[in-house]
Amino acid sequence: MVAVLAPAAPRTSLAADVLRLKQERNAVILAHNYQLGEIQDVADYVGDSLGLSYAAQRADADVIVFCGVHFMAETAKIVNPSKKVVLPDLNAGCSLADSCPAEKLETYLHEHVEKNYYVVAYINCSAGVKALSDVIVTSGNAVKIVERIPRDRNILFVPDQNLGAWVIEKTGRPMDLWQGNCYLHMEFTRKSIERIKEQHPDAPVVAHPECTLAVRLLADEVCSTEKMVGYCRESPADAIIIVTESGMLHRLRREVPGKLFIPGPTDHCACADCRYMKLNTMEKLRAALENLAPEIIMPEAIRKRAEMPILRMLEWSK
Repeated sequence: MVAVLAPAAPRTSLAADVLRLKQERNAVILAHNYQLGEIQDVADYVGDSLGLSYAAQRADADVIVFCGVHFMAETAKIVNPSKKVVLPDLNAGCSLADSCPAEKLETYLHEHVEKNYYVVAYINCSAGVKALSDVIVTSGNAVKIVERIPRDRNILFVPDQNLGAWVIEKTGRPMDLWQGNCYLHMEFTRKSIERIKEQHPDAPVVAHPECTLAVRLLADEVCSTEKMVGYCRESPADAIIIVTESGMLHRLRREVPGKLFIPGPTDHCACADCRYMKLNTMEKLRAALENLAPEIIMPEAIRKRAEMPILRMLEWSK
């Protein structure tokens, strides 16, 4: 569920500084699959949201440096209230999380109280939204989690309409969907994927479920980033088209050597970089370790309410 990696040998003085400071601060570095390759190379754990949630929960360190986006660092703080959690760039947000403000969700639930919703929240949401939810899911466990919810409950799935629609396809379970999405995965289109398939007709397409239905229908496999690693390792194909954020290709090339991984293009560019994920840099990572800031702070009442659905997810995912 998460790659536990021996950090690569420092290639620069910057990487050496990060590794030295990590030891001095008794810190652990968690990096999402979408981070820059050089950040992945110095991280203790590289993985998807589910794997990193487990890694954060088990972290045996005084400081957690989360190289990802804001909601991910919040999640680490929620399950580690006594630890200092820092994020290299506090502006590393998420368009998907922003599409579902906690106050709007709370208002919606009050306006539809008769539905007695069981709120299933994709982990790509704020601590405030998590606090209003019954269970959290990731793209790697959403199907499994939804299948455990009693059939007589009305489900509201927030905030990703595309992931929610994919879960409906996989489970046959009706759900009401919040109309949110990831701006980057929306930029993959039927035309852009057909175009790359024309260039590599024998390469299977692996797509993230945050993609639109039109893209998912063209894919040979739709799965979380973590499951992409297993699929690519087991696939007999020598070349595979990867339809998700560009950082995933670095991990695939590192863990599945000898294969050609082709970035799925968007209509705008040949390689899809998340503008939020890429705000974190090695310079900012070094500064975060030096200064132990920016630190993630949240009200204890919100943290405690948000912890329950996360712990439920971790328990149900075993």
